[in-house]
Amino acid sequence: MGRWLKLGNLDLLVVSDGILRLDAGAVFGLTPRVMWEPHAGPLDDMHRLPMGLNCVVVRSGGKTVLIETGVGTKRARTPGAAGTGEVGTLLEELAREGIRPEDVDIVVNTHLHFDHAGGNTVTAAGGPAPAFPRARYFIQKGEWEEAQRPNERTRATYLAENFEPLAEARQVELVEGEAEVVKGVRMVPAPGHTAHHAVVELESGGELALYAGELAQHPVMLERIAWISAFDVLPLVSLETKKRLIERAIDKRALLVCVHAPFPGVGRLRLEDGKRRWDET
Repeated sequence: MGRWLKLGNLDLLVVSDGILRLDAGAVFGLTPRVMWEPHAGPLDDMHRLPMGLNCVVVRSGGKTVLIETGVGTKRARTPGAAGTGEVGTLLEELAREGIRPEDVDIVVNTHLHFDHAGGNTVTAAGGPAPAFPRARYFIQKGEWEEAQRPNERTRATYLAENFEPLAEARQVELVEGEAEVVKGVRMVPAPGHTAHHAVVELESGGELALYAGELAQHPVMLERIAWISAFDVLPLVSLETKKRLIERAIDKRALLVCVHAPFPGVGRLRLEDGKRRWDET
């Protein structure tokens, strides 16, 4: 079941698309295993880390907004040794909460990698089709352009079937820079993981929440700024982005949704003796 939260006048629902398994060494990048292993928990026999796929529904101004869509239910191809046998639960979880695909007005993608945008589309009789038939899909313009021309490194995760059907259905809304999707829901550029990666800020009644996208792949990476994933294409840019957004999150006592943390991945950062600490909520 999902986890409902209240943020000022906003109703938030954290729902899961399941569990994704990725190579633990790649997740933690250059950080030595002896340092990250105590924080990682048990790995499978392929040394893969179980990672959450936490998505958020926001209700604001009579609109239903879905942030991210996970890996989804299509099984045409998966990048590398990614474990995707436990994914694809998002639509089922939404249905349990009484939310049908046609009830979703807006979908926000922080970026277009397969584990964040795979559920944008579903398999239909004529091929992949938008999973949310009435929704406008908000995507950063630069991210859309990068996904259209993947290189040798990115083509394994930018899968055309996850986003091209949206353009064919005329459901894409490209934005540049900071953009308020609906009142209290704001896309904010957060480059590093990709050049045009974004996070989503939720603000209401003086309270702030941050849907962190790939700002960090594990809560300990929010505590330790220099721990940056090998999946980030611009690691030094990631470093500066993390500094800026984490400082803001601590200053504002923001609620954080860590996308790849175990469900629901919700917590706050605080300073203790000059060190950042993650408190799960």
